[in-house]
Amino acid sequence: MRNRFANISGNLSHMAVPKYQAFLLPVLQFAGGGDERSNRDTIEAMAVRFAMSDQDRAERLPSGRQGELDNRVSWAQTYLKQAGLIEPTRRAHFRITDAGKAVLAKPPAHIDVAFLNQFPAFAVFKSKSTPTSDVASTPTVPSPIEVAPVATQTPEEVIADASRDLRAHLATELLEHVLQCSPAFFERLVVDLLRAMGYGGASTSAGRVTGKSGDGGIDGIITEDKLGLDAVYLQAKRWSGNVGRPTVQEFAGAMQGHKADKGVIITTSEFTADARDYVRTISTRIVLIGGRQLVNFMIDHDVGVRIVETHVVRRIDGDYFEGS
Repeated sequence: MRNRFANISGNLSHMAVPKYQAFLLPVLQFAGGGDERSNRDTIEAMAVRFAMSDQDRAERLPSGRQGELDNRVSWAQTYLKQAGLIEPTRRAHFRITDAGKAVLAKPPAHIDVAFLNQFPAFAVFKSKSTPTSDVASTPTVPSPIEVAPVATQTPEEVIADASRDLRAHLATELLEHVLQCSPAFFERLVVDLLRAMGYGGASTSAGRVTGKSGDGGIDGIITEDKLGLDAVYLQAKRWSGNVGRPTVQEFAGAMQGHKADKGVIITTSEFTADARDYVRTISTRIVLIGGRQLVNFMIDHDVGVRIVETHVVRRIDGDYFEGS
């Protein structure tokens, strides 16, 4: 596959692009040919598009944990989603958006990161994942497969940039999975996350989902101490629209009914400025956690994710050679 991908990049010799960018336009074109596409069908279509042999398709990353083709197509989908050209429909499925259709109406010769930077959402995504990159030029972040030397960066900086990009990719995928889960599962997820963050100690009964209707918006309770003398009340909102002040006010009222003074609202979307202003003006302590912060907490505390590979960076031990 390395030779095959080298040929693909060679066909795009007028620009120096990471190999996964060669899939951006083909994946968008494939999305434009149907109402909904699956990740697996997309990978198969790309293998056919580039006439890959069975041996090509069997090539894997150096870690051996994922196929090279799967990895590169997945990154292409992530970048197209961040630009708003495709959107998830359900788990492992997506469709083209109106913005994507507009691009195909006047198709460019190719799509690369420089092209995607014209879309504000993508520019924001790249600025978060690689804050030192120049959006007007070919990004200095190495591709997910190739970590090539970058003249303006030390090897440690290259690794740091790649790590940020990988984390941003994981956060995007994780939020998509959370959005596809049931409301009941999301409520359990919220309790699991708070417990993983250290609330409730080691007791298995320290966190629970209330699971009641008409509970005033109280979805879960986490006890902060072993005796259960202090508790944090939880509300879980698996929403696509932003959570506004009225919802936060209702939750604050429900907390007062339980004589509680600590609460957390976690949503898959975000909170309006009015909602955030409101929690700063009341005596009840309510923490608001939006979707992006939620998935970052999940990553940090290994909720819904697992470590598949680690890289160790070693330096000379000067103390060892002292007096040599």
